[in-house]
Amino acid sequence: MVTSPFPSPGWRVALAGLGINLALGVLYTWSLFKGAIEKDFGWKGDQLNDPYALCCLVFAFAMILAGRLQDRIGPRITATIGGVLLAAGMLLISTTNNYTLWVLGFGVLVGTGIGFGYACATPAALKWFPKAKTGLVAGIVVAGFGLAPVYLAPLSEILLKDFGLLKSMLILGVLFAAIVISLSQLLKNPPARYVAELTSSENIIAASHPVVTELSPLQIISQGSFWLLWLLYFIGAGAGLMVIGSISGMAKKSMGTSAFVAVGVLAIGNALGRVIAGSLSDRIGRRMTLLIVFLAQAILMFAAIPVTNGATTPVVLVLLAALIGANYGANLSLFPSITKDLWGLKNFGMNYGLIFTAWGVGGFVLSRVTQMLKASSGNFNSSFMVAGILLILGSLLTSGIRREGK
Repeated sequence: MVTSPFPSPGWRVALAGLGINLALGVLYTWSLFKGAIEKDFGWKGDQLNDPYALCCLVFAFAMILAGRLQDRIGPRITATIGGVLLAAGMLLISTTNNYTLWVLGFGVLVGTGIGFGYACATPAALKWFPKAKTGLVAGIVVAGFGLAPVYLAPLSEILLKDFGLLKSMLILGVLFAAIVISLSQLLKNPPARYVAELTSSENIIAASHPVVTELSPLQIISQGSFWLLWLLYFIGAGAGLMVIGSISGMAKKSMGTSAFVAVGVLAIGNALGRVIAGSLSDRIGRRMTLLIVFLAQAILMFAAIPVTNGATTPVVLVLLAALIGANYGANLSLFPSITKDLWGLKNFGMNYGLIFTAWGVGGFVLSRVTQMLKASSGNFNSSFMVAGILLILGSLLTSGIRREGK
């Protein structure tokens, strides 16, 4: 008999979810291949951003359908469908330079595939663990998505050099689909009446969490707390994504060809922030952790104004990128944890899918705002100012989140 190195099936599910999210980081290949797309296809302006922007939106809204499916038929089949859709989209774009087909392939098919895979990993893992570990487990599972650029950057460079753009899309499509589909087979919900065992310290923490009333999607959207949470996610995710999407261009001013270091460090901070914030929220509460994250991110936005204008050293810029990445990443573990705390696990997939639309809309809207402000002023100062003000507003609004026994 082979002995599992993990103390419970829950950890196998959580690590499978982590691996799936590492593969779903294919979303980040757009920024890495953007230069090659412009050179090889001759695309200009909005054409260069449309497939990616649509992918983000489709990803976010596909979470609603995917969440519903995984609540009904389970995470294994739903995530497998995601892997198939991801493969279909990548295979399609590997055959053509046609703009419309790339919008369909990357924007719609890949976006939907990512949404289906991402929607399954966290709910399946959380069901195996006690409330006292909700934040930690959510943070570990979603850390893979944030960490993906660390390996994708060198991998993409090698693929472009050796195989060219279209073949690189084919290779990545086959690779990522194989990973998602194979790891999806490890995703499963615990048996009926399963109760996770608690250590003595976890019992103390769990005692402060009240019993959650299971609510349906229709019930939660009629509550003010849903719309408050949606607005907070819009602010927290949007502010982070506007920087993540522009960090490479900012870093080139002071770091030149070494700008990729800032991108990599931001990705590491993004992943670590998810785990650290999730674990911290298990101890001091989601609301208090979210307040800290919003205030810290607001300070960083204002600090970024002189830094990105070249008024400091590259070391400070890299540190700033890491901290902004960590605070952005914190949102991706805190909001699913809050969703579970407020409305339970029975309909968690679709409930969080509805909340997650704020990520897509926030990233789309604030990224467009950044582009407009940059075009009118020639720098990112106004963008950081707007983001900082929104984050301060968000920190004030966190007081409206219903207490979780903390």
